[in-house]
Amino acid sequence: MAEPATPNSVASAAPLRRRLGLIQATALNMIDMVGIGPFVTLPLVMGFMGPNFLLGWLAGAVLALIDGLIWSELGAAYPEAGGSYRFLKLAYGEQKWGRLMSFLYVWQTLVQAPLVVASGAIGFAQYFSYLVPLNDTWQPKVVSGGVVLLLIALLYRRIDDIGRLGVMLWVGVLGLMGWLIFGGLTHANHAVAWLPAGGVGGLLSWHDGQLTGLLLSAALGQAAVKTIYSYLGYYNVCHLGGEITNPQQVIPRSIFLSILGIMALYLLLNWSVGTVIPWQEASKSQFIVSSFVEKIYGATAAKAATALVLWVAFASLFAVLLGYSRIPYAAAADGEFLPVFAKTHPTKEFPHVSLLILGGVGFVFSLLFRLGEVISAILAMRILVQFVGQAVGLVLLRRRRGTQGLPFKMPLYPLPVVVAVVVWLWVFASIKDGAVLYEDASTRIFLPFQVAALLMMALGSIVFLLWSRRLGRWPFEK
Repeated sequence: MAEPATPNSVASAAPLRRRLGLIQATALNMIDMVGIGPFVTLPLVMGFMGPNFLLGWLAGAVLALIDGLIWSELGAAYPEAGGSYRFLKLAYGEQKWGRLMSFLYVWQTLVQAPLVVASGAIGFAQYFSYLVPLNDTWQPKVVSGGVVLLLIALLYRRIDDIGRLGVMLWVGVLGLMGWLIFGGLTHANHAVAWLPAGGVGGLLSWHDGQLTGLLLSAALGQAAVKTIYSYLGYYNVCHLGGEITNPQQVIPRSIFLSILGIMALYLLLNWSVGTVIPWQEASKSQFIVSSFVEKIYGATAAKAATALVLWVAFASLFAVLLGYSRIPYAAAADGEFLPVFAKTHPTKEFPHVSLLILGGVGFVFSLLFRLGEVISAILAMRILVQFVGQAVGLVLLRRRRGTQGLPFKMPLYPLPVVVAVVVWLWVFASIKDGAVLYEDASTRIFLPFQVAALLMMALGSIVFLLWSRRLGRWPFEK
């Protein structure tokens, strides 16, 4: 087994180069956000929300904007590789609880990052079957696994090459979304409501001594789980903080440009689809984009649109795996994780071991899981440590270090933090999916993903204690 990392043993890790500007950072954020998400979750959200499906996408955008304030303040103040790893360690104390929180984040990244890669690859295979029928069980797995292997090969290069490639993929994303929106604008046949039938009163109302309305409904909670998954990625630039030029300005700007841009694209896309295909029909479609284009322009155009969806899905996975590969690297380079992850390529100057390991696990997951399960599992694992833990951590940092010298300060503090924590916990409670561990005619053992996330945290805490004991660090100092 490899020897534990020490500050001296990792000090020789090659520094990352700051070569990504605002355009590249925003492009990598946006292609991370779009991916396969909106194309596979659009029918699901319509199924939950019915004619009010646009509200589900607005809810996801509002949470992204509020949470983006937290990421912007932390990312601008501490622009280093690893994003949340570094934020959590600083917030909770670098020598004590911060070590545990940051370790748990890296620990869950080893599972949830490959799950994110697998979700995109599985969604890719789903849409690919519109072009080439994949009738046998093994055929979609060959496609999804092949996508992950191709990703690893493309990412095995210098970061400035990655930036240029990311912009090229971004152009494809904007091209597809623009085409779909234009199709809806020019072929609208059905009205789509922005508010429920009762107007503003249908969102929140007081009835029989209780506050009710669509904003508090279980349907919106389940829809938000799916839409938030489609918005995730606005913080990818923070994972690449050590490779961003002028990060104090570029990081906040790229976060909000990407959120606002994607929000506009998602709302227009959903509106366009809803005006052409009734939500009752669209909610049952497995290839909603392909069906949408086929109805307007015919089968040949539908195949072209499907090919562009595949381009977008691949582009997103490209950005996802790029960002996540920097997290275990940052922890290992800091002496807080297995030292093998701190290795950088001798000539291309990127964390190649971290890329290969996360990509390899993602390859395995793409062969094992189904898409719906993966989406819910991803959110359940992220919320407590990363999103809630990070929001609370920002409060701790402000109390301990003050706000002088912060390049970006969120407005209305601490209201955005409080709202973010409450909404994230609401989303966590709204997750209804889980893993079926055993099932027969009379017995069914079901593990909710919330429980699975807590078990992962408990296991990670045990591993952390064993690791710290071996290193002779807190809570085992001599």
